[in-house]
Amino acid sequence: MLSPELLALALGLFSALTLAAANLSVKAGADILSSRAILQCSAALMVAPALFVVPPPDAATWRALAVAVPAHFAYQLVLVGALKHGELSLVFPIMRGGAPLLTGLLAWLVLGEALSLPAVLGLVIATLAVVAFALPPRGVGLLAHPDRRALLFALLTAAGIALYNVTDAAGVRAAPSPFTFIVLLFMFDCLGITPLALWRRRGRWGEIIRAKWRYGLAGGGLSILSYGAALYAFSLTEAARVSAVRETSVVFAALFGALILKEGFGTRRIVAALILAGGLAILQFAG
Repeated sequence: MLSPELLALALGLFSALTLAAANLSVKAGADILSSRAILQCSAALMVAPALFVVPPPDAATWRALAVAVPAHFAYQLVLVGALKHGELSLVFPIMRGGAPLLTGLLAWLVLGEALSLPAVLGLVIATLAVVAFALPPRGVGLLAHPDRRALLFALLTAAGIALYNVTDAAGVRAAPSPFTFIVLLFMFDCLGITPLALWRRRGRWGEIIRAKWRYGLAGGGLSILSYGAALYAFSLTEAARVSAVRETSVVFAALFGALILKEGFGTRRIVAALILAGGLAILQFAG
């Protein structure tokens, strides 16, 4: 039988794999906005039965949701932009790796929080890896970078992840049970992106659902599995350890992009993803 630490490690790796796979499903759906909307609606339907078993929400839960749901909607908007304009193996590592980088840098520069020497080393390694992702193809100057828009959206998505991490952390602590907040968040998370997709794709939804429902449904199931595995792992060991393992999702995304989507710069991005995951792990453990 696995020890709690080994089980947490396995769950963290599973969470990383399913997180990358959920974004692969959305990217493979071609129509990113529609695939994301179907993902969110699918996830809401899947968790709906849990409403009958979790403790009912109180006023603090509703206040937390009033902040968290708009934060998630903002994140979804820039995520759709990143996946629309950039390859998965480019934007996913930047947006997932950029979130802890932004948090660490802001805490250091703005709040004056001291970082240990190993944490600074991890921050530098991860930053250099993100720069490696952002470099233009060989022979192309920075001003002619073909992925400028994708990189901007990826950085904005990183900021969105950092924002919703804060709102979600406050929500799970304020609710009668963490699962009360989580279930309701999944239920309400589709309220922003779905009306937007319905309006932008009006008159075409029959065609879109027939063509894209598999991608959105798969992404919805994978996102629930990823979030649930991470939450259970948090109950078994330190959150920093789980978060560090979950950052290996950047490696899986680079592999998926290179091997499944046949995106360019596969080797460079896979190596950079490994370095990024290592730097983030050092930052998590040493911070």
